[in-house]
Order: sequence, then C-alpha cells, then structure tokens
Amino acid sequence: MAYTQAKAVDAEAIPVIDMTPLRDGSDPVSVARALHTASQNLGFIYVRGHGIPDAVIDSARESALAFFRHSDADKDRVSVTSKHRGWMGQGGARMDDDAKADFKESFIWGYEDADGHAPDDHPVAGPNRWPSFQPGLRAHAMTYYRHVHDVARHLMHGFALGLGLPEDFFLRTCARPLSRASYVYYPAQPEDMGTDQFGVGPHTDFGVLTVLCQDSVGGLQVQHANGEWIQAPPIDGTLVVNVGDLLARWTNGAYKSTPHRVVNASGRERLSIVLAFDPDPDTMIDARDVFGPDFAAEEAPITCGDYLIWRFEKAFSYRKAAGDAR
Repeated sequence: MAYTQAKAVDAEAIPVIDMTPLRDGSDPVSVARALHTASQNLGFIYVRGHGIPDAVIDSARESALAFFRHSDADKDRVSVTSKHRGWMGQGGARMDDDAKADFKESFIWGYEDADGHAPDDHPVAGPNRWPSFQPGLRAHAMTYYRHVHDVARHLMHGFALGLGLPEDFFLRTCARPLSRASYVYYPAQPEDMGTDQFGVGPHTDFGVLTVLCQDSVGGLQVQHANGEWIQAPPIDGTLVVNVGDLLARWTNGAYKSTPHRVVNASGRERLSIVLAFDPDPDTMIDARDVFGPDFAAEEAPITCGDYLIWRFEKAFSYRKAAGDAR
C-alpha cells in the first residue's frame, strides 16, 4: 500500500505576499491588491512579515507537543465540550460521511478577555478547558492567539480594501468573535493505512479565514482549480492563509474556498497551529452588503453563528452524541 500523492510544483504556484506594508500602514493598497488577486485564484496564500515573534511560535509549539505526549487518560480530563473547547482524540473528526476518520488529535481554545473570561452565549463559544497537569499551556496558547488574531484582523482589512470596501467592513461586528484556535497533532501515519487515510481528509474550511502555522514536516496538499492536488510545503518565516467558506459566500464566490487535505508521510510527528477567524455570532453574511442591495446573490443571507452550528454538526462525532453540558 502507499500514501495518496500530490504533485510537487514550482515555488510560485502558491503566492507569497509580504504583509508588512499592510501592518505598518506604509502601503496597504498594494498588499490588498495582491490579496485580492490571490483569493480569486487558488485561495491559498503564504504571508511574510506577519509580526509574530519566533519565540512566541516556538513556545506555543513546544507546549503543544508536551501536551499531546501525555497519556490519553490525562488529556481526557480536558476532553472537548459541547462548546467545542478542549481535547479531541483520534476519530473525533470526519470531513465526509463516507470517509475514514481523520488520523489526528486536536486541542481547541478560543477568545478570552483580559480577565480570562470567555463568551458563553452561543453553541460554539464557551469557556476554555486548560489542563491542570500542564499549567503553562494556557499562557503560551493565549499569547499566540492574541498575536495571530491581530494578523487575521490585518488581513481582513486587506481583503476589504481589495474589494473597494471600507477598511473595517469585515470587522464591524467583532467584539466577541467566534474565532477559535487549535493545536493539531498528526502522528506518523503508517504507509499500510492506505491511500484513503488522511491526517485530515479533503475539505474546505468552515469559517471566514484560516491562518495556519506549519512546522517543518510538511504534508499539506491543496487542490488546484484543474482538479490536481499539489503540495503546499513549509516556507520558513511564513504563515499559510486560506479563504474559508463564509468569506467565499460573503463575496458570492469571487474569493475561492479551496479544498485541501493533510497526508503525514514523513515518518515523524507533525504539529500545526490553526486559527479559524470568525466575527461575532450575529454577523450577517450577505453578498448584497459587498456588492449592493440589488445584487442577485447565489446564497441566502445567514448569520455566522448559524452557519457554523450547521457545519459543526456535520463534521464532529461528539456533537452527534448525547448533549454534553460541561
């Protein structure tokens, strides 16, 4: 048996954009134009100049790996809640009803205010679950979250400018965001598991925007518009950014939400740090707000919160079980 393969492509197949002029305000329009062009094509982008210190990334990664190396019995003490916070073991996610369960583990957390309080007013927003057996995890995770959420906000400014909209268009309702971060751990995948086994199966991302910090192992694969799967290898100093389904819906398909998957054929463990950026639950996703009131949108308006509930119910096995009030 073998692993599912993807084509190695030239480095320029996935654009690399320096977002420094967007972050510092020196030339946001040029970055916005580059983001706009990239999002209309592959929908996947590498960004440099993101501003997250290496020390913040390294501390988050080391803390996450230490967590995943604990026993399942330990990790189960912070098992995932009905609010999608905590540890999800192998078999907890399936990207398609007919697919094998993903060969990965995750630890998920979300927004907290300065006092450590999290909104608890929506089915996918609630208190974080921090492991008492690893007290340093919280500080490293929240430090990374604050940095990467700032990156996402800058990018949303850029996407708005690229569409000719006010800079704050996508952030007008973002006081209690549904954004969530996750450490995603992929064990070395045995070759004899077959070509239909994935670390995470082919899927598009649910929300508005994903910001991914890869490690050096590789394994991310992206589906080109021609249907071919191509490799998206790690590039030192960059983050991977991709359009999610809600941003594609908001822009009536002008921005592409591209299928992708992970195959860890390295023989080593792999760790990704993911931010799924989403605004407040009641944010209305309506293409007419982007293109004008008379625009004939392909999809009906829906709130960010309602859309995410629908997608979570389809993807995660724990939500199909009896209600968990933790």
